[in-house]
Amino acid sequence: MADHKHGEMNIDVQGKTFAGFINVASKVALVSIGILIFLALFNS
Repeated sequence: MADHKHGEMNIDVQGKTFAGFINVASKVALVSIGILIFLALFNS
């Protein structure tokens, strides 16, 4: 079994994927809040 050395794994791809996920999740949250505010203001 290979020896594991902490901190040597390349995580660039995982970092980019996580950043993309956070970006999309925050946009979805903002759109959802905007829709809820619109519905509240116009009694739909």
